[in-house]
Amino acid sequence: MNINFSIDALSPAGDKAWRLQDDGTWRACMYAEALKKHDAHITSKTLAEDWAGRRMEKDKELGLIAKNKAGMFDFLMRGVFAHAVLHRLSAASLPNKDQMLHTTAALEPGTAWLIYLNVAGQFKAIDANNSKIIGNLDIAVRGEIASSGDYIGEQAILNNELMCNTYLQFLAGWLEHLSTSNMGVFIPDVEKLKEQTEYIKAITSWQAK
Repeated sequence: MNINFSIDALSPAGDKAWRLQDDGTWRACMYAEALKKHDAHITSKTLAEDWAGRRMEKDKELGLIAKNKAGMFDFLMRGVFAHAVLHRLSAASLPNKDQMLHTTAALEPGTAWLIYLNVAGQFKAIDANNSKIIGNLDIAVRGEIASSGDYIGEQAILNNELMCNTYLQFLAGWLEHLSTSNMGVFIPDVEKLKEQTEYIKAITSWQAK
C-alpha cells in the first residue's frame, strides 16, 4: 500500500481551498485534488495528525500561516482550518467479512469498543474510553461505539442479519472514503444501503487518482 497525505486548508463555505507546498507556501487548489509535484507529500501519520485541525490565518506573502490546534468548539465558528487528505498511490483492497467477524467475536462485552476500517481496509477495534478517535488518521471508516453483547463478542456474530448489514455498512463507508479521501467516515444507516454486489463492483474497479 502506497499512501501520502497532503495538507489542505478549507474555507468555511467549502468553496475555496489551499494546499501546503514543499517550500512551506500555499497554493490555491480544489480540495482533495490529486497530488502535484511541489505539494508537500507527507508520509508520517503523526506529522499529518499534527497539522489536522489547525486554525489558519491569511498572510499577504505566504498566503496562510498555521496557528494552534482548534478547540473543541472552534469548528462551530467561522474560519479556515487545515485538513489531512489521504492520497492512495496504489489500488485499494476489499474489506474482508471474515476478518470483521473475527474482530467482532474477539471483543469483550462491557467495554466501549469502536470497530473501524484502517487505511489498509483492515478491520480493527479500539477501546473508545482510552484511545484517540477524533483526528486519528488510522480510522478511515468507523462504526458505532458498542459495549453490549448484542453487538460485540461471540454471541453477536451469531446474528447473521446484523453481521450482514454491518458488513454492507462498512463497504458503503469504504467506498465513500475512497471516493472522497475523507477520514473517519461514519457508516450509513441500514435503510440507505445498496446491494452488496454494487459495492464490491465499485470498490474493485476503483483506481487511485
